[in-house]
Amino acid sequence: MYNFIKYVAEGKVAELKQVPLSYDRDDLAPSVSEDTMNYHYGHLYKTYVDRYNKREGDPDFNEAGAFLHDIYFTQFRPPKGSNQPAGKSKDFIEEHYKSFDKFKDEFKLNAMKIQGSGWAYLAKNGDIKTIKNHEIKQDIVLLIDWWEHSWSLDYKWDKESYLNNQWKIIDWDVINQRL
Repeated sequence: MYNFIKYVAEGKVAELKQVPLSYDRDDLAPSVSEDTMNYHYGHLYKTYVDRYNKREGDPDFNEAGAFLHDIYFTQFRPPKGSNQPAGKSKDFIEEHYKSFDKFKDEFKLNAMKIQGSGWAYLAKNGDIKTIKNHEIKQDIVLLIDWWEHSWSLDYKWDKESYLNNQWKIIDWDVINQRL
């Protein structure tokens, strides 16, 4: 279902692989800068994969971190136009929230409740949920990283602007596939 790359040996995860990007690291600017991509994708996400493979630290934490970052980074495309949901994602959002604007307002309300680090996501049942820390969830349709490293280089303390700019780079074709 997801692109999460796991190589399995004898029923156990033997190795994780960082998913390659379908865009260049500078393609998401100005929503996400190349510096943030180098730090977030190039270092932090890679570190979860490497630490898991080296059996360093908490394996569940590292595997979940890699899993969530795989979902996160594979749902983007370079910004263009107004970037509104279409097809299944539009129908899904309108069914549960009446409009994309109301969905974004509700998403922001839930995300801004996160104290410290975590994730906010749209679930397959239409609910907006949060994840404290890292945890593998099989019901993720759309995922926003709420850890400080995802927004602080570009937005300082302005998490609301960070979230508003995430909507500009969501690849709705990917979201449609997840539905």
